Amino acid sequence: MMFEGTRKFWPPPGREPMRERLRPCDHAGCREAGEHRAPKSRRNLEDYFWFCLDHVREYNRAWDFCAGMTPEEIETLVRQDTTWQRASWPLGRLSGGGFMGGDPERIKDSFGLFGEDLWQRRKRPAAKADPAEDARRVMELKGPLTLASLKARYKELCKRHHPDANGGDKAAEERFKEIGQAYRTLLASLSY
Repeated sequence: MMFEGTRKFWPPPGREPMRERLRPCDHAGCREAGEHRAPKSRRNLEDYFWFCLDHVREYNRAWDFCAGMTPEEIETLVRQDTTWQRASWPLGRLSGGGFMGGDPERIKDSFGLFGEDLWQRRKRPAAKADPAEDARRVMELKGPLTLASLKARYKELCKRHHPDANGGDKAAEERFKEIGQAYRTLLASLSY
């Protein structure tokens, strides 16, 4: 906040204005103030040159952090930067291995949301899905499958779900792709 009449007292007598007390630009022959810092090398990013705006722009255009590095060194640097150059480890293994330390008592379904113990569910092998059954569901086919019934159903579904028949609708296009994949699966199962 400036009061009326204070301007004549700043800078105090015998002191130069603030702008002239700034460090000079480190570019040879430049008399501007060095207000912008730039690292001297990639090995020591805490040691700076101080440049005026024009010279820092020139320095930045020419700066190449990877100059003199081999492709392997650059790849190593990129991999380290992926984890902010800190050690990393697989999740869930800090407390003795396995989910929540591997203690089955800690994995109980306390609120009864899942109807059974989660530990038991994890131990149970997943049921293998039958690709032919999934394909029959997509094609909406029931009963005995013949080549003629498969081709007729395929033709009917293609006409109904073709993207051109649905104004380029993305959902119709995805359904059309599913139908094509199901048709190929069922055709392969019939040929055996």
